[in-house]
Amino acid sequence: MSQKPPVTQAIRMLRAHHVAWTDHLYAYEEKGGTRVSARELGVDEHAVIKTLIMHDEQKRPLVVLMHGDCEVSTKNLARQLAVKSIEPCPPAIADKHSGYQVGGTSPFGTRQAMPVYMEASIAELPRIYLNGGKRGYLIGVDPADVVRVLQPTLVNVAVAG
Repeated sequence: MSQKPPVTQAIRMLRAHHVAWTDHLYAYEEKGGTRVSARELGVDEHAVIKTLIMHDEQKRPLVVLMHGDCEVSTKNLARQLAVKSIEPCPPAIADKHSGYQVGGTSPFGTRQAMPVYMEASIAELPRIYLNGGKRGYLIGVDPADVVRVLQPTLVNVAVAG
């Protein structure tokens, strides 16, 4: 695609923290998920990271970063966070918390500050692809920069997708 990458809140935050990234625009497909973006970018779906907005039983929002080819064990996450339950936010609520549209949610530059939980094995990858804040727009970054900027709590809650 020859269109210019957007300047989103995520990009502004990366610039402010002096993070190097690469832009990857692709044809977004509704309900295509990481399978489509990985195919379009020609990368392993395991390196495409989903940004999920979830909440606990008190409706306190949180961000979970997970491999594209895995699911989150909400039971294990709730246990690790010492809360009763964790569940995905409905799309309209997720949009409100993050300031992004579901399918274009970035963990960087969210409207509301939320705790971030990242599957520990993501930090071991050489390069990851996260949403840049718009549908059809991923950014390639070093996971060490994600850890430095977002300071996520590392968790082990992945289950095969």
